[in-house]
Amino acid sequence: MILRDPDEAMARSAAARHLDRRAHQLLTDPGFGDWFHAMATEVGEHEFLVRRLHASDWFQRTAVQILTSPAALRLLASDGRTRRVRTAADHQLAEQRR
Repeated sequence: MILRDPDEAMARSAAARHLDRRAHQLLTDPGFGDWFHAMATEVGEHEFLVRRLHASDWFQRTAVQILTSPAALRLLASDGRTRRVRTAADHQLAEQRR
């Protein structure tokens, strides 16, 4: 994996970009859970990448933009990590009602 590159900063940056892109592509895919667990194992020694992968603010903001499930959006609207996430989820729910 790219994390073995001798330039650690570049390797972490490239891995974070990959996680962001693939998570966005797979978020609504049934295989997301398997991918998530495989990536969590692979990046387990890299604190920044683990935080990026686990329910980060970025991840929640991305989920709000992609999800269509009212139940998931209600969860983010009530328990999202930031006011920005909660507000965006509320907005998506209101749009669905129209």
